[in-house]
Amino acid sequence: MQTSVVILVVGVAILAALVFDLWLDSRQIRWIRGHRDSVPAAFAGRIALDEHQKAVDYSIEKLQVARIDSVVGSALSALLLIGGLFAFFERTITDLVGTGYLAGLLLAGALLLTYAIVELPFSIWRTFKIEQKFGFNRTTPGLFIADMAKGAAVAIVLGAPFILAIDFILRNVGATWWLAGWALYIGFNLFMLLIIPTFVMPLFNKLEPIDDASLRGKIETLLERCGFRSKGLFKMDASKRSGHGNAFFTGFGPSKRIVLFDTIIASLSAEELEAVLAHELGHFKLKHIVKRMLTMLVISLIGFAVIGWLIAQPWFTAAFGVSAAMPLAGLILAMLVLPAFTGWLSGFSNWRSRVHEFEADAYAAVQTNGADLASALLKLHKDNAAPSTTDPVYSTFKHSHPPTAERIARLQTA
Repeated sequence: MQTSVVILVVGVAILAALVFDLWLDSRQIRWIRGHRDSVPAAFAGRIALDEHQKAVDYSIEKLQVARIDSVVGSALSALLLIGGLFAFFERTITDLVGTGYLAGLLLAGALLLTYAIVELPFSIWRTFKIEQKFGFNRTTPGLFIADMAKGAAVAIVLGAPFILAIDFILRNVGATWWLAGWALYIGFNLFMLLIIPTFVMPLFNKLEPIDDASLRGKIETLLERCGFRSKGLFKMDASKRSGHGNAFFTGFGPSKRIVLFDTIIASLSAEELEAVLAHELGHFKLKHIVKRMLTMLVISLIGFAVIGWLIAQPWFTAAFGVSAAMPLAGLILAMLVLPAFTGWLSGFSNWRSRVHEFEADAYAAVQTNGADLASALLKLHKDNAAPSTTDPVYSTFKHSHPPTAERIARLQTA
């Protein structure tokens, strides 16, 4: 296959993905701006006009930054692949240290550092301009820098052994390396599920047992009723960074635990918190987590098979000026190329996720009081300044959760 054809196809794919993303964002901006002057009927009497307008303005500012971020991210991808920056990284590192394992680590590190540097201004903009302007940010510059330093340290400690292991497989297993690489990837993800709740999360947040005896009793009764075993109920000091509220289950096997943000505990009643957790339990009881893991297994296996085929083709690395001397370079190159062709699949995965959310809501309505869940959803909607209406096409491709109005309407019907 001619180099010019490969470059043209990849360039068109990057541009098409960017144009589609910008089109979706533009639709959403026009849609919510067009509904700014009045509260949608589904929220009439529940959300004040000033709350609704704050949510619209907040969403628009985030989308405008996201549009710039998309353009810059696509330009970086084009520069790496078509402009030869990735090939330059590979040649420079090869000239310095050869093509051994250290070279693979340095190449991966150079790429990750490049993306981190490019993304840093957007992270600062979101945190200290948008989140600050709308009253959500509680992160200090010192905490922001400390989080970056800890995140980098965790990435090096956990990521370097994985990169070395996948590089070893590439160099020693042969043509079926992608099967062993896939098995390593799955094992690594399971390992991360085990250690994140117990070792990684405490580096960033204080996790304390829930001290409200009444709330703890309600949750423990709910867990027993639903047949769910957990290694603990914890409150996380999320308020030191943000005013947003959330609750989630994390971990795997012996590290499985329930975490509530202190912000959500302050915002919701005990009955509403119980209903929110019942929704999360619904994902487990209805096998959503298992289904998602199985889907991830299949998709990742297909991905590794495609990458295995691609880097076995001499024209693939040659088209981008990358030599075959450093095996990891071909793998990283394929991982840079494929997202331009796979982003379109988000519509299906988000549709499936929205179906699961409705099912988990229905489960919660049986295990607790559906009215409490509806009330909690409304409070979280307002507290997080979520838009009260959304463009249907944008929602299809961008939202993993159904619109709050639809969820509340179903709960009221049930």
